[in-house]
Amino acid sequence: MSQAIEAEVTSFMACHAQEQLEDGRARLVRHGHLPEREIQTGIGAVKIRQPRVRDRAGKTRDRLLFLPTVAPKYMRRSKSLDALIPWLYLKGVSSGDFQAALSALLGPDAPNLSGDTILRLRKVWQAELSAFERRDLSAQNYVYIWADGVYFQAPMEQESQCILVIIGATPEGKKELVGFIDGYRESMQSWSELLLDLKARGLKAPPKLAVGDGALGFWAALRKIFPQTKEQRCWVHKTANVLNKMPKVLQAKAKADLHQIWMADNKADAGKAFDLFCAKYELKYDKAVACLTKDREALLAFYDFPAEHWKHIRTTNPIESTFATVRHRTRRTKGCLKRNTAKVMVFKLIKEAEKRWLRLRGRNQLPKVIQGITFKDGIEVIETQNKNAA
Repeated sequence: MSQAIEAEVTSFMACHAQEQLEDGRARLVRHGHLPEREIQTGIGAVKIRQPRVRDRAGKTRDRLLFLPTVAPKYMRRSKSLDALIPWLYLKGVSSGDFQAALSALLGPDAPNLSGDTILRLRKVWQAELSAFERRDLSAQNYVYIWADGVYFQAPMEQESQCILVIIGATPEGKKELVGFIDGYRESMQSWSELLLDLKARGLKAPPKLAVGDGALGFWAALRKIFPQTKEQRCWVHKTANVLNKMPKVLQAKAKADLHQIWMADNKADAGKAFDLFCAKYELKYDKAVACLTKDREALLAFYDFPAEHWKHIRTTNPIESTFATVRHRTRRTKGCLKRNTAKVMVFKLIKEAEKRWLRLRGRNQLPKVIQGITFKDGIEVIETQNKNAA
């Protein structure tokens, strides 16, 4: 961290090396260091001394200030801890036990992370969640959306808590959290509430494609509220569902055959691989084949979109990977959180993960998708303008 800060101040000084006073002296000079401070990181407390830069021009409106991005002013903990704290909450660590837990992880002297500090952070995160739920969406347009339900077992609750999550891709190719609501199950009513809330806050342009698993509630709500949106079933979920209806001895071979379908270069080859799978397994494993064929059209919808986007829109991976560490869906967490606390912690976990989400490949194709340009097998269909006279 110290080396990074030194590199930043060197770059800052170089950028303003031409700045001079009227008497020819350099405007900026190094002027010692600020008092030493400690920052809590994932490897323990780290002491840093920030270089001080003096602007000889005095207190003018355009005064040049050096503000390092590695260790901003008033920073007392690293960004990695912002993700660690909600993760520990979801694992069942109570606020009163945080001091002991963090001392074990970060060292015996873990200042600024006491139980009271954690409670204050939780209030801040609750305010962030409230602001997120009220934000205006009238200027937003999401080309693709991914939807899924994340389950948690709250104490003294007969039913598991289900948090419905929608992630969207902007016209610039950036993935961001769009919708977030607490419920009990992935019913049509719960998904409708979420989609209608997005629409009420100004989201008028329907997504071009929605990606999700086989949750019937989401698809029923989507068809009612955004009927123009095309549907893409998640191939990871579908593969797991099909293999569950087959004996383990055949699952590796069947998985390879399914892989040939959704990794085909074009829709025609995918259709042939689809038919071959059905012919090969229908006689003995008709339930597995029925599970696959009932969503045939939705499974192959991605072929009508740019090939650069196939990697992103064939699965619900943006949501799946975010919650891999908290045993989402059928593997429910064993923590003892209240419903509201779990919702806040999940929200904070998503927002921290959002900072690391990769942009979509082929971002230059997104405006074409928005305009409704036709794609076949991932390639833009260019209509011939010159037609022979009748």
